Amino acid sequence: MIVDHSFLGLEDHFSFADLVYQHMQEGVFVLNHSGEIMDINSSAEKITGFSEAELKGISFQKLFYSHQEYINIWEKTEKFDTWTGETEKVRKNGEIYTDRMKIQKCEKYVRNVCYLVFFEDISPQKKAEEQRRLADKIYENISEGVLFTDAKGRILYVNPAFQIVTGYTEDEALGNTPSILQSGLHNEQFYRDMWREIGEKGRWKGEIWNKRKSGEVFPEWLTISSILDEGGALTNYLAVFSDITEQKQAEDQLRKLAHYDVLTGAANRYLLNKRLERLLITAKKYNQILAVLFLDLDRFKLINDTLGHNYGDLLLKKVYSRLKGLLKSKDIIARLGGDEFVIVLPNIKHAREAVSVCQDIIKSLQQPFILHEQEVYTSASIGVGLFPFDGDNIDSLIKNADRAMYQAKANGKNNFELYHTGLRMENETRQMVLENGLRRAVEKKELFLQYHPLVNLTNGQIEGVEALLRWNSSELGRISPAEFIPIAEETGLIVPISEWVIKQACDDIKSLHIMGYNGLKVSINISGIHFNQDDFVKNISDIIQHTNIFPHCVDLEITESIIMPNAPEANNKLVKLKQLGIKLSIDDFGTGYSSLSYLHRLPIDRLKIDQSFIKKLSAYKEDASIVQAIITMAHTLNLVVIAEGVEREKHLRFLAREKCDIIQGYYITKPVSWNDLLFFLETWDPQAIMK
Repeated sequence: MIVDHSFLGLEDHFSFADLVYQHMQEGVFVLNHSGEIMDINSSAEKITGFSEAELKGISFQKLFYSHQEYINIWEKTEKFDTWTGETEKVRKNGEIYTDRMKIQKCEKYVRNVCYLVFFEDISPQKKAEEQRRLADKIYENISEGVLFTDAKGRILYVNPAFQIVTGYTEDEALGNTPSILQSGLHNEQFYRDMWREIGEKGRWKGEIWNKRKSGEVFPEWLTISSILDEGGALTNYLAVFSDITEQKQAEDQLRKLAHYDVLTGAANRYLLNKRLERLLITAKKYNQILAVLFLDLDRFKLINDTLGHNYGDLLLKKVYSRLKGLLKSKDIIARLGGDEFVIVLPNIKHAREAVSVCQDIIKSLQQPFILHEQEVYTSASIGVGLFPFDGDNIDSLIKNADRAMYQAKANGKNNFELYHTGLRMENETRQMVLENGLRRAVEKKELFLQYHPLVNLTNGQIEGVEALLRWNSSELGRISPAEFIPIAEETGLIVPISEWVIKQACDDIKSLHIMGYNGLKVSINISGIHFNQDDFVKNISDIIQHTNIFPHCVDLEITESIIMPNAPEANNKLVKLKQLGIKLSIDDFGTGYSSLSYLHRLPIDRLKIDQSFIKKLSAYKEDASIVQAIITMAHTLNLVVIAEGVEREKHLRFLAREKCDIIQGYYITKPVSWNDLLFFLETWDPQAIMK
């Protein structure tokens, strides 16, 4: 603005100039010839944080962050009468700021020389510029493509990553719309839904397929955000995207690894089960026949061992390739591992079709395989299971085809065999039947517990009960523990079965406590295989906590044969069990190591004399002497003595004279079911054995 001063008097003129001086946006310092501050305006006070009184008379140098910078500026001002540029100064609160400053030398009242300093704080602008510079650097260096448009979708900015990913240069992209990237794979509804979500939520993100300048279609993960001004009006759109081609390829690779055999490329067991499951649903719905071929190479181990695993692997690849060439596109071929393959023929009209495929396979494999210039021959034994005749589910079909394959091997190899019901008893021993049944026994609730009471000889009271595992097979009837326990141990099934036994026994004894039989203990036999598991103590602890039973009411019976082979490690576990509050007994004492000299080092509570000694008490003085010695030495070690196998009154009287603590046997009762146990406890008369 230009102000006309012609109508003002001189005094008014200076008054008006002072008014302008004080209300200027710029800060102003008036310096004398030595650089001392003579005067400042109000803007200077606001910018520096100092009051006029604080600044008057001090050197202008005090406001500079760098004294050397001040010296350089002052020298140039004295030389050229003026200086303009940016400087760094310090506010009263210690904050460093940047200003744009001009120093002008001038004469006042003719003779006195002074300097006028005009400056403005440009820190906000500098900070904004720095942030813009930083943002530019980020946009220039991030791997994600960035696209910035106006409200109508015209491209205003793209970063280098955009240009690398799409192939479009900045000049080619600017002024265009993002439609130049559309691949044509998405329909109009896709884009309508996308823009509706942006309009409603201000953002959309998801996977989209776009097209590079070269025409190559690629997948990207895209986020589009709308940008509004302070009034809420749409001004721009920001799109950030990343090329996920490699991620997609990695996902495909992982999917392939999860579903296909790495060596041959055949389907693996997981994919076989998934596909066969769907095929069986279709076959059941439309009454179709389906064939499962279980194929095992003959003499593969010989080739593997003679020529090496590299040759064996190469042979498997070539066998798979040859088999695949014999099958239709609807057929499935899978490798289960080793040299075993399974082929599924869906929707066949007759079993003859499966036979024909088997014949083709056998004929095809008669041709030699060339492995690194080495000529190799192999053949195959094939078993065939047909749906619905040989099974109506995946497990039964594959298992029966496997049985048929073993029959083919038994018949001389290099041939095939169709499954038939007779193979079951031909190929399976009773042990196999028991093993298969035992695997499902817990699930089918065929296992149950019986309880054998233990009686205190001092007062005739029921001291506790021993939990005994029983199996009533729906297929074979009652199975003796002497028959199925070894099978359970051999197969490893003893571990989950034992954990079921312990939990069930703890639940039952807890129920007895609630009924009023407080303090009643439960004795549980522990298998050596179960005891030797690394997590045995933890599993026992978890069961105790889960069933909320008093630990001292649980007595674990462990034989010497479990402890002695690795006594230090076994002792460590026993100590941890004792720390939980659990009672420990040595079962079947006298049949194993019978080392009382070592047993006293173990944290055990009770000793159980094996029933074989008790049964012979009347006939053999040697056994009576052994029992006497065991009771005497056990009491010396402060151990409670239990005698099992008490079947006659003579046994009872002998044990009572020798001060045996607890007895157990048929003289009291046979092992009883849960309901019979409740009746026994209600009707038991302690005086019955005290007479």
